[in-house]
Amino acid sequence: MIIFIDESGTHKQMDHATIALVYIEIANLEEFEEAVEQIEEKLNIKYFHWTDEKWDKREKFIEQILKLDFFVKVAILNNPVKLAESLEDALRHLVVEENIKKIMLDGRKPRWYNQRLKKVLRDKGVSVKKIVTVRKDESSPGIRVSDCLAGLIRNNYDNPDSLASKWYDKMKKAEKIRLEITTYPQKSPA
Repeated sequence: MIIFIDESGTHKQMDHATIALVYIEIANLEEFEEAVEQIEEKLNIKYFHWTDEKWDKREKFIEQILKLDFFVKVAILNNPVKLAESLEDALRHLVVEENIKKIMLDGRKPRWYNQRLKKVLRDKGVSVKKIVTVRKDESSPGIRVSDCLAGLIRNNYDNPDSLASKWYDKMKKAEKIRLEITTYPQKSPA
């Protein structure tokens, strides 16, 4: 199992911060990455990044990735957030598997971030040599998928009447979201 971790909205001082842990359960990582690259090529996207794409491309990308084999666990946090403490608490609840081959983090992280993640993993008996920082989105299709999903889920909570809610509901219907932890009341079911 490969885990890709990306956050969305942690730089903001209002709305929500989303820590999305994307668990990709596949036999062949190369196969998954190739599928993501084919989706990007088909959509004429060089490297998908949530903030760089307009909604029509976002929707087409999401529609295609929902066909892939992955699951999401997510923590929704209120901003402003004390990321160090909140991250550790969220990871403690979200990372429960033991057969983790590798954890890939999006972007350069401060030392405390890696230390908190390693502590959570050590407490669970998972090897800490498996953490890889991906500094450029273009180097990892899995990171691009986690970026998309973190952006989508945060946008769903920040703007419940947006297109993000439609795609969030489709994710839930496709049973892609395995666990969702919120630090404030969830929106009521429609």
